[in-house]
Amino acid sequence: MITYQLGSNPDSTQNAVLLHLKKEGEMTVQALCDILDITAMAVRRHLQVLTNEGLVESRVVRQSRGRPSYSYRLTTKAESLFPSGFQNLAMDLLDAVNEQSGQKGVMELLMARNRKRLGRLKARVENKTLRERVEEVAKIFLEDGYMTEWEDLNDGNFFIYQQHCALHDVAKSYRQVCVLEPQLMESLLGVRVTREKYMLKDDPVCGYLVHSGETCQSELS
Repeated sequence: MITYQLGSNPDSTQNAVLLHLKKEGEMTVQALCDILDITAMAVRRHLQVLTNEGLVESRVVRQSRGRPSYSYRLTTKAESLFPSGFQNLAMDLLDAVNEQSGQKGVMELLMARNRKRLGRLKARVENKTLRERVEEVAKIFLEDGYMTEWEDLNDGNFFIYQQHCALHDVAKSYRQVCVLEPQLMESLLGVRVTREKYMLKDDPVCGYLVHSGETCQSELS
């Protein structure tokens, strides 16, 4: 499972497959064989793993003769694995605030952003059950570039986990980003949320336990 952003020098064959699909848009098995210098069987095995993880999808390409072939491309979910300028912009802005106002100023800026986001997002969770709100919150984070999924737990609680953090590099310098994330979830869900897994402590994911029986008033509300 890939939980980090990919650079221009892939460290595994699967990452190389993703990188070439990103560059070319769509590729056949044969095209991947040629560029990776591996067998068709090996390419199909890697594509199957990536498809199972929701990172690659295929479409049928019909030909004038013979059997149709398949062309492979990245899914929307896979796009979040590649770096964008957003993190650089966020880091530059926070660095500038930190130089002017210190860590307190950084926290105030991030809290103001969260309150603004909350105002925009609250309508998406109104008049919904907790289960529907959890699903919507996971969707919101997915739209922001996080690889987010959720599940029901046997005890009636829920678990939201992120396999990729859209602000991972920013969070390494400014942990305030991580502090405010569960607060935003609490404000949207109306119940207590605790972080149980944390990538910056070498866990494979960031994971949040949604306590269905514990209503709360978030600091952002």
